[in-house]
Order: sequence, then structure tokens, then C-alpha cells
Amino acid sequence: MAASQLEIDHSSILDNIDGEQVEFTAEVDAEEYEFAVQYDVLEALSGDRPDGDAADTFQRFIDQISDAALSALSRNNDQATIIVSENDLE
Repeated sequence: MAASQLEIDHSSILDNIDGEQVEFTAEVDAEEYEFAVQYDVLEALSGDRPDGDAADTFQRFIDQISDAALSALSRNNDQATIIVSENDLE
């Protein structure tokens, strides 16, 4: 799957503290997908482990996260929730 643009639904961004991930819905090529960005990704981008500010960190690095989410989608587009990990960062 070679998608070129991911449009995040900003109202769907949720910090799942127990799951240590930020979850969101995004549209790619007119299809909706559920994503989860692991805290490890946010830590790799910011240099700090999220501590109650994961959604803010997510917003600060939204462009890099969007690219990583497209990478994750290209390798796992058949999952109910696409997990974005450090391996998806360029």
C-alpha cells in the first residue's frame, strides 16, 4: 500500500496512559484506520518519556508521527489498530 497522505482526526487523539500509547483515527485514501503510537516513539522524538503530556508531545511531532503512521500502515494495513513503533521512524 503506497499512501501519500494521512489526515488525522484531531478530536480522536486520546492518551491511553495504561497502554502507554496515544491513540487516534486517521483517514488515508478515503479509508479510516485506528492507530496507536507507543510512548517509546514519543520518547525517541522528544528525548523525554511522556509524563502526563503525551498528547501535547504527539501534537508537537505530528508531522513525523504522520510519516511513521504511513510506514506502519504500509506493513500492517489489515490490523484493527495499526501500532506505530520506533521502527517506523525514518
